Amino acid sequence: MSAFVIDWFNLFLRWFHLIVGIAWIGASFHFVWLDFSFRKRETMNPGVYGTSWLVHGGGFYHVEKYQVAPPSLPDDLHWFKWEAYLTFLSGFLLMVAQYYVNASSFLVDPQILVMTGPEAVVISLFLLFSGWVGYDFLCRSAIGRHTGWLAISVFALIVLEGVLFTHVFSGRGAFIHTGAMIGTMMTANVFRVIIPNQRLVTRDLLAGRDPDAELLRIGKQRSLHNNYLTLPVLLFMVSNHYGFLYNHPQAWAVIALIVLAGGLIRHFINRVDAGATPSSVFWTLPLAACGLMATIIITAPQSGSSGHRDVTDAEMMAIVGTHCSSCHAPKPRHEAFRDSGPPKGVLLDTVAHVRQNRQGVMTQSVQGRIMPLGNESKITDEERATLGAWLAAR
Repeated sequence: MSAFVIDWFNLFLRWFHLIVGIAWIGASFHFVWLDFSFRKRETMNPGVYGTSWLVHGGGFYHVEKYQVAPPSLPDDLHWFKWEAYLTFLSGFLLMVAQYYVNASSFLVDPQILVMTGPEAVVISLFLLFSGWVGYDFLCRSAIGRHTGWLAISVFALIVLEGVLFTHVFSGRGAFIHTGAMIGTMMTANVFRVIIPNQRLVTRDLLAGRDPDAELLRIGKQRSLHNNYLTLPVLLFMVSNHYGFLYNHPQAWAVIALIVLAGGLIRHFINRVDAGATPSSVFWTLPLAACGLMATIIITAPQSGSSGHRDVTDAEMMAIVGTHCSSCHAPKPRHEAFRDSGPPKGVLLDTVAHVRQNRQGVMTQSVQGRIMPLGNESKITDEERATLGAWLAAR
C-alpha cells in the first residue's frame, strides 16, 4: 500500500509541475512576443514607448509599454513570479522523490564514478548551485554587456557542466541535472534579479523618484535568457524516458546540440516576432536541423559484437533470471516493487514473456543500457551483447 500511495504522490507532483511549468513558459512566450510587438503610433500617452493591439477570446486589447515607467502605478498591478517559483519548488520535490530518495539506483553508476547515494546528493546540490553562480558571474561581468559573447559564454558553461555531469552521474542523472541546472538558473533570474529590480523601480516611483532604467535593462536581459533556454530545458526534463539520448560516451555532445538547436529555433521565432522577415533569419532553421540530425546519428544504436552468435534460450534466461526477474516477475523479489508489482506490468520470467517484450528489453537493457537501474546486479557488457544477440535473432 505504501508503494501505491508513493506512486500517486509522484503522479500528482508531476501533474502540478507540468501545470505551473506550462503557465511559466506560456507567460515567457507571450511577454517576449508582446515586447516585440509594440509599435509607435501617431497618438500615444506621454512617456509611452509603443502600443500593441491584440484580439483573443472574442475581445480586443490595447496594451501600452512605457519607456521606463508610468508617472504613477495602480493598486492592482500584476506581478508574474509565482509560476516560476512553483515550477522550481515542484521540480525540486520531484528531484528529491525520484532521484535523491533512490540516489543509489538513479544517480549512481559505478562504471562512471563509485560513490554512495548520500554523496551523490551532496554533489548534486553543489553542482546545481555552482551553475547559477557561474552564469550570474558572466552576466555581471564585462562580457554581460556584449550579447554575442555572453551567449557563447553561457552556452560553453552549460556544456562544461554537462560534461561534468556525464562524468559524475548515471546517464539519466546527467541529463536530468542539466535540465535542473538550467531551470535553477532561470528561476534564480526571476527571484534574484528580475523581481528585485522591478521592486526597486516600483519603490522609486511610489517615492516620486526617477527609476533607474539600467535595472529594467538587466531584467529584460535575464527574461530573454529564460526565453531562449525554455526549449532545451523541456527536452532535458523528459529525457529520462529516452535512454538512447544519454547512455553512450558522447552524451555531452548531445547536450550541446540540444542547447544549440533549441536556442536557434527560439531565435528564429523571436526575430520574426520582432518584425524581421523569415528569410532574413531562415539560416537558423537549417542549422538547428543539422544539430538535431547530428544527435540522431550520435545516438543511433550500435550493433553488438555477438550479433551473429547463436544464443540458446537457456543462456538468455540465465542472464534475465540474474539481472531482470527480481523486478519483472509476477511477485517481484526486489523490495521496491514487492507491493506494487512488476514495473509497468512487464514480465520477464519466461522465454515467452521475454519474446513478447523483446523490443523494450533491446531498447532498455542492450542499446540504452538503462536497465538494471543503477546496474545493481552488475550486468556485464558481454552479457548485454549476448542478450542482444538472442533478441536480434527473434
